[in-house]
Amino acid sequence: MPTSPSHPTIGLLLLTGGKGARMGEPKHAIAFPGGGSWSGHLVAIFEEAFPGAAVRVLGNPVPERLELHVVEDPRQGPAVALRAWALAEEAEIDWWWIAACDQMHWSPETLQAWFRRATGERIWTMGRHMDHVQSMGSWMPNELLPALREQQAHSLRALMGQLPHRILDVDGPEWLDLDTPEERKAWEGTGKPKVPGNGKAMQG
Repeated sequence: MPTSPSHPTIGLLLLTGGKGARMGEPKHAIAFPGGGSWSGHLVAIFEEAFPGAAVRVLGNPVPERLELHVVEDPRQGPAVALRAWALAEEAEIDWWWIAACDQMHWSPETLQAWFRRATGERIWTMGRHMDHVQSMGSWMPNELLPALREQQAHSLRALMGQLPHRILDVDGPEWLDLDTPEERKAWEGTGKPKVPGNGKAMQG
């Protein structure tokens, strides 16, 4: 894909290394209603929003998409994991969407809208939802990766303090992750979860 201001190259960095202790099983492998896994569903949402975009998996492989490039997670928290990814990344991607595998409320439409809003300035951009700053779901320009490689922060808050960033007020259920069995049950009971139109992540 050619790179230009009007046609940027885009990539997904999907964090799948969490233990999911409160769920009783790793979140990335939880079965998605209709087939596949949580992590596979989020990849499918991203691929429907941005066809042909790059995908990196940071942590555990996506069960039904074993061909996707996996970066080893040092298992020392997301800040250290992000640095490990930056050290390993060689692709020249204009923008990276940094997402966690439990962000199950995103749709291709809301993701595209967030991209248009967040990428007006070439700076790490994250949302503030209900007074909570959410670094997962943020957009990071590729030129910040050299600075990220130099960081020694062990928390996302400390990492944010070391890298240029901005925080935009946001609204919408896409910013709510699924942390507990109760939240999962409520989400599955809405009747909204479905396989994205392209169905790519549901194969296998």
